[in-house]
Amino acid sequence: LYLKFNKNLLAATNEFSIVVDDSNELAGLPATSVAVAKAEAEKRGLGEGKWVFTLHAPSRLPLLQYADSRSLREKMYKGYTTLASSGKYNNYPVIAEIVKARTRKANLLGYKNYADYMTENVMAKNVKNAEDLLMQIWKPATSRVAEEVAEMQALANKEGHQITIEPWDYYYYAEKVRKAKYALDEDEVRQYFHVDSVRKGIFTMANRLYGVTFTEMPDAPKYDPEVTVYDVRDADNNHVAVFMTDYFTRSSKRQGAWMSEFKGSWVGDNGEVERPVIFNVCNFTHPTGDSPSLLTIDEVETMFHEFGHGLHGMLSRAKYKSQAGTNVDRDFVELPSQIHEHWAMEPELLRQFARNYKTGEVIPDALIEKLQKASTHNQGFTTTELAGAALLDLEWGKLTSANDIDVEGFEKAVAAKLGMPREVQYRYRSPYFKHVFGSDGYASGYYTYLWAEVLDTDGFELFKERGIFDPATAKAFRENVLEMGGSEDPMQLYINFRGRKPDANALLRNRGLIPEDNKNIPVKSAEGK
Repeated sequence: LYLKFNKNLLAATNEFSIVVDDSNELAGLPATSVAVAKAEAEKRGLGEGKWVFTLHAPSRLPLLQYADSRSLREKMYKGYTTLASSGKYNNYPVIAEIVKARTRKANLLGYKNYADYMTENVMAKNVKNAEDLLMQIWKPATSRVAEEVAEMQALANKEGHQITIEPWDYYYYAEKVRKAKYALDEDEVRQYFHVDSVRKGIFTMANRLYGVTFTEMPDAPKYDPEVTVYDVRDADNNHVAVFMTDYFTRSSKRQGAWMSEFKGSWVGDNGEVERPVIFNVCNFTHPTGDSPSLLTIDEVETMFHEFGHGLHGMLSRAKYKSQAGTNVDRDFVELPSQIHEHWAMEPELLRQFARNYKTGEVIPDALIEKLQKASTHNQGFTTTELAGAALLDLEWGKLTSANDIDVEGFEKAVAAKLGMPREVQYRYRSPYFKHVFGSDGYASGYYTYLWAEVLDTDGFELFKERGIFDPATAKAFRENVLEMGGSEDPMQLYINFRGRKPDANALLRNRGLIPEDNKNIPVKSAEGK
């Protein structure tokens, strides 16, 4: 069933396209997006005067964010949100069978439902603890959505557009509001985020925090010509790992970004240490002709995120293969990935890697200041779509009967129960929610991104207090989190690093949803107390 779900999703994604034959429809789009769309049309043999947009993120997101054509945005939005939900690649029947099988599995193992089964043996310990955390986030997030929509509607009215803000308008008008409030143009920012510059940024971060270095191995075997392979060494020049990067879109690659391993690490009975082979996969815009691969702010953070997972795998010192690296509780595994995202926009590191791809100029302080001020922009939307998807996932897991499932109706009922704002959709609707229905991986566990964000935001506050490259703090994080894997209780590992349990409001402070001085509400412990 998982195989069928993923095959349907990949096929449906590749099947959809929007062909534009009127250059006026391209108004507002960055030159790089237009160039990629033109290259896609040429690849399909459509000739001159044609541009092709696809559902892959580097094509879809710039269109939703920048295209002045509202009809084009609507077509893309509806194409994405109905993905794999009809026709020969319809995932609705597959989801129904998956949910039935999961319910039977949970019952056979003595659980009332699948969510109880999946949450019992992780940090949350039960569904209620996970839902309580999500609802603590949900209310301030949806309140902020109302404010964001009001700002966007006021801007649309001011520009003389007789419209009501719809879901396909959100990215577009959020970007306009950002420009108006912070004078921040993301297309300008991207000039400083060439993919190679950002790669330098992640390696610089790892070197300054943990003393590791990355040396390219051009003759190393690789599974695709565009993969780059590195020898990773510690400060004492001992081999740590092999690291591989696979950053660009291709038709055979599913959407998204992830880290995995070809080989884990362990310590043999004879004391011999086996080191890992780790890889990162992303779907960044492929360079074409004179158009380089320039990353958005979100894509920069994605590279840092997946590299954080990579560090968890590379630096592991756990004895057993089953406990090494990312073999930890699902609601702990995102701590190393998400905490490293914070360095991406820190001025001290930005000045080391963010350079204009044409001139080599270091990113100006004025632009860094704008990035800092705009860092919590649109967090109502971002948090609501993420928390909404996490709550939907738990609702799927809580089903005790799986007969006659109406997937679309179920999603609508959950949205109504939550009071989901009309202008916001789940981050992933069920037919393309591969985290939950493409494998067991995040089933009844998508909440873990937000659970771990409590840990990462609280942990990074310690780095901010002591210095973002403070050696003692970095050493404590490496030894207690990155090296330990799943060899001890995760809450105890966090306490060993931080000195106390995490403050749950750190997430809301970081996202700008509550005041900075609102502190000291501890997250529930591993025992659920």
